[in-house]
Order: sequence, then C-alpha cells, then structure tokens
Amino acid sequence: MKYLTLIRYQNLLFLAIMQLVFRYGFLELQNVSLALAYWQYGLLVLSTLLIAAGGYVINNIFDQDTDAINKPNQVVVGKTIPETTAYTIYMGLTVTGVAIGFYLSNVIQRPSFATLFILIAATLYFYATSLKQMLLIGNIVVALLLSISVLVIGVFDIFPATDASNQQQMRNLFSILWDYAVFAFMINFIREIVKDLEDLDGDYQQGMSTLPIVLGVSRTTKIVFGLSCVPVLVLLNYINTYFVPNNLMLITAYSFAFIAAPLLYFSIQIWSAKTTKAFHHLSTILKLILLFGLFSIALLMYTIQHHA
Repeated sequence: MKYLTLIRYQNLLFLAIMQLVFRYGFLELQNVSLALAYWQYGLLVLSTLLIAAGGYVINNIFDQDTDAINKPNQVVVGKTIPETTAYTIYMGLTVTGVAIGFYLSNVIQRPSFATLFILIAATLYFYATSLKQMLLIGNIVVALLLSISVLVIGVFDIFPATDASNQQQMRNLFSILWDYAVFAFMINFIREIVKDLEDLDGDYQQGMSTLPIVLGVSRTTKIVFGLSCVPVLVLLNYINTYFVPNNLMLITAYSFAFIAAPLLYFSIQIWSAKTTKAFHHLSTILKLILLFGLFSIALLMYTIQHHA
C-alpha cells in the first residue's frame, strides 16, 4: 500500500480512465481510422501513467517537510520508503515511460514527437524542485499537464491518421479534445489554488510563495470565486451553442445537473470558506466535476447516436 500511496494511485486511475474513455467512448465511435492499434494505445496510456507516477514520486521526495505538516498520515518517503529507494523508483518509472513514448513516436513515423515525453518528464522534475514555489507558476504547470494528457491522444491517434480525405473530420475531433482540455485546465487550475489554501500552514513554514501566502486567505477565496465563474459561463455558452440547438436533451440535463450545478455550489461555498476542512471539501467537489466532465464525452456520443 505504501508504494501505491507513493505514486498517488487514485490520480493515476483517473488519468487512465480519462484516456480510455476518450478513445473507446469517443474516438472509436467515429467512422474514422485511428493511428494506433489497441495494444499501441495501451502503451500510450502506460507511458503517460509511468511518467505521471514518476512525477508524483519526485514530488513526494521534495515535499517531505511540507507534507509532514499538511498531511502527516500520507508521508511515505523517509518514513516507510527510504529516500534512495524513492529516487530509484522515480528513475525507473520516468525512463521506462519516456522509452515507451520514444517507441510510439517511431511507430507513427514521427520520431520528433518523443520530445513531448521528455519535456513532460523534465517539467514534472522542475515543478517538484523549484516551479511549485513560484507564485501561480506551479498551479499553471500542473493544470497544463492534465490538459496535455488529453491532447496527446489527438497528437498520437488523430494527427498521424489525417489525410486529405478526412482532414475536416479529424479537425473536428481534435477540436472537441481541445475543448475538453481547456475545460480541464480551468477546473484544475482553480483546484490547485484551493489546494494551496488547504496547505497554507505547511507551505508558509517552507517559505513558499503561493497565492494565499502572498495575498491572504480572504482575498484568495474572492479571486477563486471570480475564476470559478469563468467555467460556468463557458459551459452555459457551450450548452446553448451546441446542445440545445440540436435538441440533445440528455447531455444538456446531465451537464446542468452534474457539472454546472456543482460548479455553482463551489462558487457559493468558496466565497465564505475559511477552514482547511472546507477547502478540502471544495477541492473534492472540483475533482468530481472533472470526473463528471470526463464521462460527459461518452454520454454525448450516446445522445447523438440515440438522437440520430
């Protein structure tokens, strides 16, 4: 169990489900040929998980002092797993993940795409060692990495299979992936700030420059409130532009009930939130919104097919 805690297996499970849903609940239902065979796509998911797991390990290594204050029950490096062992695990996970990415890049005859895996691994390392201590930079980096894990599906499965005959359809598919990636970025960026609010005490003692430390809890919650209004407006506009005119009532109802409503609940609660418990609760709400947003792509395809 200690090794599962080390690699944050819950987050990895979400990442795997996300990439599988986008492939088998979305792309597979389109009348197009994709670049990767099933087992090759499995390798793409595995590569993503290994690199992400390595990122969690290196983050745990450098967060020992902070986690000892914020999450003492979740500390494993230096407590149940020696630091040298953790470094070995980090290297093994990261190198294997990048190697698989290099192989897949050659499979699709785009060897330069291997650079993407190297950049992601390097970014995760620099995030753990320095970027997370910079005001908002760490929040943006984490949010971007989640979005990239969505876009990498298009880069490896859609782009190499695009030609003159299917260019428009492939562009539309990639556009949908892009929309989800942008939404995931917005929600995860907000969640990272909420996690900074939750971890205020430990971050302060470690001399970090998070938004709550620089501006204070009250001002930060008001900023988060303003930020949370953006995805609400974007979602309502998306529903009004694409779902309602096409009479897609099932996905419309789902979006209101499981995405828009929790977002509005979050916005109301964050305005007056003050305690660590409240911030943890609101962070969980945002995680559920990400999960419900993920499943909406499969429901959207079902609604379209049923409507047709």
